Amino acid sequence: MGKYGYLKMRTDGGGASGQIGSDLQELGAAARKLVNHAIRLGSLGFGTTFLEWVASFAAIYLLVLDRTNWRTNILTALLIPYIFFSLPSLVFNVFRGDVGKWIAFVAIILRLFFPRHFPDWLEMPAALILLIVVAPSLFASTLRGSWIGIVICLLIACYLLQEHIRAAGGFRNSFTQPRGISNTIGILILLVFPVWALVVYFL
Repeated sequence: MGKYGYLKMRTDGGGASGQIGSDLQELGAAARKLVNHAIRLGSLGFGTTFLEWVASFAAIYLLVLDRTNWRTNILTALLIPYIFFSLPSLVFNVFRGDVGKWIAFVAIILRLFFPRHFPDWLEMPAALILLIVVAPSLFASTLRGSWIGIVICLLIACYLLQEHIRAAGGFRNSFTQPRGISNTIGILILLVFPVWALVVYFL
């Protein structure tokens, strides 16, 4: 009887150690999955931030181009709200503070009292700074950081792309006209960012 009890205790001990080993394996698998998901989400977030910077610079480039030598009938004033909703938070918060207020103040003074010293190409950038400064928190915080702001950017990009293609006489012609490649690529970048951001948002 004593020998049988001894064997039973050894068998129970082996089952317990096997259970512990199985639990450790499950914990290891769960940890690996957690690391993989964290890396995936981190890479997706980095991609969104990178495209946000690229899209903002592309919009500013198109805005400057329109103010200088890319005169079209396209409503490029829509680039202002696009930049407003896509501008990275680091830059947006700088212009939202005293820096933007001083720039807007000087721009308004020049426009009102010294119009000859206020060139036409500065109107859109000044309007952008003024919009960033005076926008209510509903737009500057709530909508800017939500999917609604991304959808607004997507609609603006789709409109600008189809108007650009129509003005060029077709998608192929938009790449063959003078400065057509840079303009078309810039507008396509405006489209890529909100599409990517929406995909990441709903994942």
